[in-house]
Amino acid sequence: MRWLLLGLAGAAVFIYGRITGDAQLSLLAKGIPVIAMLLWLRQAPAGTYRRWIGIGLLFSLAGDFLLDWPGDLFVFGLGAFLLGHLAYLRAYCSDSRQPALPALLLALAAGGTMFAVLASSGLGALMIPVACYATAISLMLWRALARIGVAHLQPRSAWLAGGGAALFVLSDSLIGINRFVVSFDAAPYAIILTYWIGQWGITASAFQRTRA
Repeated sequence: MRWLLLGLAGAAVFIYGRITGDAQLSLLAKGIPVIAMLLWLRQAPAGTYRRWIGIGLLFSLAGDFLLDWPGDLFVFGLGAFLLGHLAYLRAYCSDSRQPALPALLLALAAGGTMFAVLASSGLGALMIPVACYATAISLMLWRALARIGVAHLQPRSAWLAGGGAALFVLSDSLIGINRFVVSFDAAPYAIILTYWIGQWGITASAFQRTRA
C-alpha cells in the first residue's frame, strides 16, 4: 500500500506541474511512479520473470527522463524504451513460447498500424529507428498476449500483463501521433496515464503468477 501511495503522490505532483507549466517539477516527479513500482516489485516471487520485468522498468525510468530532459533527446529516449520492451519480451518468453498465432496477428496489426500512421506523416531520418521500435513493441505485445490461456499461469497474471502491454502500445502510439501527426491538448495526460496504468499492469503480473 505504501508504494501505491508513493506512486499516486508522484503522479499527482507530475500532473500539477504539467497544469501549472512547471517543467522542472514535472521532470523531478515523473519517475516517482515507476520507482514505486520497482520497490513494490521486490515483494514479488524472485526468479527470471521478476528480474526481467525489473530491468524493463529501469530502462523505462531512463526513457522517462530522456524524453522530458531539456533538449531533443527523443532518439535516446526511444532507445531506452526499446530496451525496456525487449526486457519485457524476455520475461514473457520465460513463461510461454507457444506460437499463439491470433495474438501474433493482433500484435502485428497494432504495431503495423502505428508505424503506417507515423510513416505517412514523414519521419525522415527517424524512419528506421521508429520501424525498429514498432517491431520491438509488436513482439512484446505478442508475447504478453501469448501468456493468456497458458495452463500453468494464473489468468489474473496473464490478463494484467496483456492489458498492461496493450496500454503501453497505446501510450507509445499517442506519443507518435502527438509528435509527428497532429498535436492535441490532452496528449500529455492521455500519454502518461495509459503509460502508468500499463506499467502497473505489467508489474502486477509478477505477483501470484503461477498456479499452485
